[in-house]
Amino acid sequence: MSQPLNRPGMILIDLDGTLVDSVPDLAYCVDVMMVRLGRPPHGETAVRDWVGNGVERLVRRALVGQLEGEPSDADFARAYPIFLELYAANTSERSFLYPGVREGLDWLRAQGYPLGCVTNKAAQFTEPLLKDLGIYDHFGLVVSGDSLPRKKPDPMPLLHAAAHFGVEPADALMVGDSVSDVKAARAAGFGIVCVSYGYNHGQDIRTAHPDAVIDSLDELKGLLAHKA
Repeated sequence: MSQPLNRPGMILIDLDGTLVDSVPDLAYCVDVMMVRLGRPPHGETAVRDWVGNGVERLVRRALVGQLEGEPSDADFARAYPIFLELYAANTSERSFLYPGVREGLDWLRAQGYPLGCVTNKAAQFTEPLLKDLGIYDHFGLVVSGDSLPRKKPDPMPLLHAAAHFGVEPADALMVGDSVSDVKAARAAGFGIVCVSYGYNHGQDIRTAHPDAVIDSLDELKGLLAHKA
């Protein structure tokens, strides 16, 4: 168990890979998109390593079949609308909350923590997903990938949330699953706790040196309950 953390004045939580495993829906949409384009599907295992930077980046990775690289403008212009149409109809059909998420959120709310969700997913997908899975009302603020001019790993979304809640960055905590979350938190002056599961392109999140690593959101109570 990591050392107990000081009680934060606000907690922000990432969505994909932290609260929700959305890969089953994303992989379904990627594969149907690829088939419509006359190309072979990639499968869920490959897609799992490509998510975490928004759906536009996911589509680009799917078109080139790897984490890095860029498709042609023509390929992307053809593929992206297909994916958006598919994902709008499949945002939460196969996605699910990770074990311990509901219990962790219920405990945090019962303790009176102001909670925000900060994600790189576009708002048109973020809010329906949170609502469909029954956790939207836990959050006093939702910042999506297109809510502001910049998104994670830029600190802007985190600092925006801190200003919204009237909390100093040094008194705020980010909970995420990726290097992007760690970079955003460090740049904003937040504390950062990461979950051991999730989407970090196949890399162990411990190599990014967050303040603590937990195996379930429900384990936050063990980190935070020690401090009044």
